[in-house]
Amino acid sequence: MISTLNPFPTNQASREKKAHKLPSGLAQIFSNKTTIATAEQEQQPEPQQKKQQHSLSNTPAATISTSSAPSSAMSSKEESHLSSLLHQLHSSPPNSPTIPSLLSQAKIALLHLNALIPQPGTTPPKHLSLARQVLETGALYSIRAQNVDAFTRYFQQLQPFYELPDELFESKDRGQRSKITGLFLLLLLTKGDYAGFHTLLEGLEVESAAAESASGNGIGIETISKEKGAGGLEGDRFISYPVMLEQWLMEGAYDRVWKACKKDGVPGEEFAVFSEVLVHTIRSEIASCSEKAYPSLPITNAKDLLFLDSEGSVVDFAQNRGWTVRDGRIYFPAQGQGQEHAGGEEDGGGGMMGGGKEGGLLSGQVIENTIGYARELETIV
Repeated sequence: MISTLNPFPTNQASREKKAHKLPSGLAQIFSNKTTIATAEQEQQPEPQQKKQQHSLSNTPAATISTSSAPSSAMSSKEESHLSSLLHQLHSSPPNSPTIPSLLSQAKIALLHLNALIPQPGTTPPKHLSLARQVLETGALYSIRAQNVDAFTRYFQQLQPFYELPDELFESKDRGQRSKITGLFLLLLLTKGDYAGFHTLLEGLEVESAAAESASGNGIGIETISKEKGAGGLEGDRFISYPVMLEQWLMEGAYDRVWKACKKDGVPGEEFAVFSEVLVHTIRSEIASCSEKAYPSLPITNAKDLLFLDSEGSVVDFAQNRGWTVRDGRIYFPAQGQGQEHAGGEEDGGGGMMGGGKEGGLLSGQVIENTIGYARELETIV
């Protein structure tokens, strides 16, 4: 029988047998290469990561722990400097000229502490309290200096702090949020920004309702008297003050607004700044209505109507508005005199609504129709 041989032996014995058949020169070459490769593997350096781990393990622990010491020392230094600036701000007179410079230094210190913009979970409670105190002090100073733009900027910067829970602050309170928010509401009222006024007020109402449902007593809103159980927005004297003014203005109860704007009626000295502006606005509105409602008024009556202190003030006010003062009376300029003159040229002097028999009949018909509409509405109700 002829045996079939495998040309590619795969077992170990056949490979060893073939290797023994190599010439002696080739066997020596293969042996030298194997020895060189083994030596190179033994002399190969360790990986870079093992070297770094080895070097760190041999580094003293004291050297590593002291690497963060300068940053903590710098932070404590800025904290002490900021506390000193706050003490100077609180001890300075309300309108001291040094306050702007102290506020600028305090805000720079807050930037070094990375606390000017709060970061929940990162900013320490002490830094949050210090930053809020600085911004609130700046807002109140801006009101006393009658700098409305600066007060608006401070109010916007305080909003991220007011949205944080009380537990994140070192003092565990709301600071002067109620007072500053009430001042901003009064500012919106004096500007006539009723949309912004009611938008901000609605947000406060939602927050107050949520706090009352969570705790039962309106946390976060200052109350006038806890003994009486007054809580929420109605019990906060700073928030309720502009709310009442807005209601009286809508009702036309200007005498109530004037009494509330007196010094003994405002909840704080800063509110008196906006109260003067509000009284001036009311006085101008009453003057415009008086011009259309009366041909003339006695000076004594105008003094009470315009909430002025003396008859001399009435005369000055009348001259500023172009009124005529004669024989103890104020004569208002004739309203629509030019229109009546133009109408007279067209219809022979009758005018459009006034003057002439047709104008009187038309006015009587309008009044009669209005009274009829009022009676029908009353019947429906």
